[in-house]
Amino acid sequence: MVEVICVVPVAPLRAEGSHRAEMVSQMLFGETAQVLSETKDFYQIQMHQDGYEGWCQKLQLQLVAEGASVTTTRYAANWVNNAEFNGQAIQLPLGTPIVSYKHTNFELAYTGAMLDAANNAYTPDALQNLAKQFLGTAYLWGGRSVFGIDCSGFVQMVFKLFNCKLPRDAYQQAEMGEPIGFLAEAKPGDLAFFDNEQGNITHVGILLAPNLIIHASAMVRIDPIDQAGIVSSSTGLRTHQLRTIRRIIL
Repeated sequence: MVEVICVVPVAPLRAEGSHRAEMVSQMLFGETAQVLSETKDFYQIQMHQDGYEGWCQKLQLQLVAEGASVTTTRYAANWVNNAEFNGQAIQLPLGTPIVSYKHTNFELAYTGAMLDAANNAYTPDALQNLAKQFLGTAYLWGGRSVFGIDCSGFVQMVFKLFNCKLPRDAYQQAEMGEPIGFLAEAKPGDLAFFDNEQGNITHVGILLAPNLIIHASAMVRIDPIDQAGIVSSSTGLRTHQLRTIRRIIL
């Protein structure tokens, strides 16, 4: 089994092996994946992080030496974090794994703030403080970092930092946890899911209270929510239709 590790701050994961193909997700520096196939310039991979599959440019990845192990210890804790990779300055976004991988062509020097997800106790206050670090991040289809993020990528990143791995897409996340019948029963950290006219789950956000949600829509923002859905705090218009609420057990 051939494995690769990402060696750029954020690498696009595309639907096909082409620079013009849709970006369906991203790899962050230090994340690893299994190689499924390859072309001259791209690897088709399956990410170890969440099982997501796509195509990534070979030059943004490095082959992992056979028999070597890549260990994630902690995550970069600030919005942007200075580091050195193979002696060259590099900036890593919030939530980047700080990995231990002993190989002659992989040397990461990092002395910045780190978050230990395994010992990051989940509380409503901790959740709000962490989620709010992403406020203002621009919406980017397929994005998974403060350089640009989509709705399910935002939810996935926040819960990852509490050592809870969620699937990549909103419709997959909607199958996790326990259902909550009414918005009034919701607690901070519950996930609210929204559907389109065809009834497909297309959006997700994190409830901060029964009447407030933080989500990625144009940017990561906080908007009011009621039993019908989200109302934009900027325009006063309803933007998303509530479908279901789920509670992730941490």
